Amino acid sequence: MIRSAVSKSALRAAVPRAFSTSARVMNAGDTGAPPKTGGQGDAFQRREKASEDYAIRQREKEKLLQLKQKLKEQQTRLKELSDHM
Repeated sequence: MIRSAVSKSALRAAVPRAFSTSARVMNAGDTGAPPKTGGQGDAFQRREKASEDYAIRQREKEKLLQLKQKLKEQQTRLKELSDHM
């Protein structure tokens, strides 16, 4: 009985599947609309680019503020050490 159960499960595993899958491939900037020739792109693309640019500027601004804060802390630390000497 065990031998027949094992052979049936092995037989099921060897049968190829009847379906296949394919990955959807999209290029950068694809929004589903057909591309326009010689234009600036549609309003959605311009708005998305503006939104992404704004987010990048905000992240850079935050990083710059953090670096300035670290620099200020290091300068105060150096001043304390020089005063201590």
